[in-house]
Amino acid sequence: MDETLKHIRHVLSENPVTMLAAALFALFVLLALVGPAIAPYDPLASDAAAALQPPSAAHWFGTDVLGRDILSRTLVATRLDLGIAVAAVALSFALGITLGLAAGFFGGWWDTIITRGADTIMAFPLFVLAMGIVAALGNTVGNIVLATAIINLPFYIRVARAEANVRRGAGFIEAARLAGNGDARILAVHLFPNILPPAMVQVSLNMGWAILNAAGLSFIGLGVRPPTPEWGILVAEGAQFIVSGEWWVSFFPGAVLMLAVFTFNLLGDALRDIFDPRRRT
Repeated sequence: MDETLKHIRHVLSENPVTMLAAALFALFVLLALVGPAIAPYDPLASDAAAALQPPSAAHWFGTDVLGRDILSRTLVATRLDLGIAVAAVALSFALGITLGLAAGFFGGWWDTIITRGADTIMAFPLFVLAMGIVAALGNTVGNIVLATAIINLPFYIRVARAEANVRRGAGFIEAARLAGNGDARILAVHLFPNILPPAMVQVSLNMGWAILNAAGLSFIGLGVRPPTPEWGILVAEGAQFIVSGEWWVSFFPGAVLMLAVFTFNLLGDALRDIFDPRRRT
């Protein structure tokens, strides 16, 4: 455990940009955990007398058309957006890596079926496919997670398949087979750790895409239903007021959304180095 922590500290400290991304990531996780507790106002409480007030000491991010505090709604939305992204990416990672390893390691009809399935998903514009899934199943949080996981699935299948296909004839795989290891143990113990570096880069990128996908679905009315605080809903609610000068209604939630996606994109290299077995030597 000590060696692992030393390795993580070394990876984070050798690049200031990586350290910044890790700090921002920790901040978003903290806000997701304690956001509702530290929100200065009830995110659902409206106050007609305080409608569309600009940023001030009382309301740092201003208020929306119903007088709700935008800072409070943005803080509370962090838990929902990160929760959707984590659940969707975890589901697509687990299923995609498993299918990709099977396709690359066993080949044959396994490879044909899994690869054609991934190609079929990739044949659609991914956001349009997510729209169709949510529209067909209903715009609940569970269906948003499912739709986001499905459109991310081919990325993990391709990464795992490529790595397994290259390494299935490697010396350490043959040695493991000669030592009496079965296929399941070879896949789980010997191949899986070696595909983690590129897979974790994909996880970081997909986290940003998953947040954007959830926000985009909410923006067009197919995501989380109002009045639930969600970054896409907050941006959509403020879009109509930009022309009339109330820029803050959508600016601050949009800026937080952009910062979250930026953070996960920067984390990709750090995750690759942390999970790369060669960097531990």
